[in-house]
Amino acid sequence: MGDYTAVSGIKVLDRAIAIMMAATNSPSTLAELCETTGLPRATVHRLATALEAHRILTRTPEGKWTAGPALPGNRDRLIEAAGPVMEHLLHTTGESIQLYQHTGDTRTCIASREPSHGLHNVVPVGRQLPLTSGSAARVIAAFSDYPDIAANFSPADLTRTRERGYAVSIEEREAGLASISVPIVSSSGMLMAVLSISGSAERFRPSPAEKFAVPLVDAAATLSALL
Repeated sequence: MGDYTAVSGIKVLDRAIAIMMAATNSPSTLAELCETTGLPRATVHRLATALEAHRILTRTPEGKWTAGPALPGNRDRLIEAAGPVMEHLLHTTGESIQLYQHTGDTRTCIASREPSHGLHNVVPVGRQLPLTSGSAARVIAAFSDYPDIAANFSPADLTRTRERGYAVSIEEREAGLASISVPIVSSSGMLMAVLSISGSAERFRPSPAEKFAVPLVDAAATLSALL
């Protein structure tokens, strides 16, 4: 049995960090997390599930908790690997490029590239957007296992997104704005991020897919392979 000792005096924070450290040091079952941290089973399950919702932890195909894509170290590696891929995509398309991660009940922009001239869609790094609309939200709903998010879209819509490997949005979240997004997945099939191209709906005619699906899917495959 592990011996849990508070550090900051904020009990729930200390316990969550103890669970996070245990799971990131070694992929662990619920029982193993309890043994490592010395915390009650119900407490470990509640906090590990909350950390999973924020993508700090994730589960392996065997059901063990381990480091998730939003953990700072993993996010830094993701952003570093994505940089050259996003630069190439910016050069190829001339449109704004964003990298999003699922963060609780939002998606957060963790990296972006913007054209140096002309009108374009600016999404600052750190901006949180809803999961109720937009191509990136649709990708998160289609490629992750969160029923509450999936409920924002029709089953047919999500099936179509999975089959195509991308999602499109035309003036869905904002008038005059269009986008196309693809999933970035790990070798185990875990959704790590969403790569998007966004800009003027007029420039995305006749459709976002016809204009940008091929280079975006190729970029996503490159980034997924790097990770």
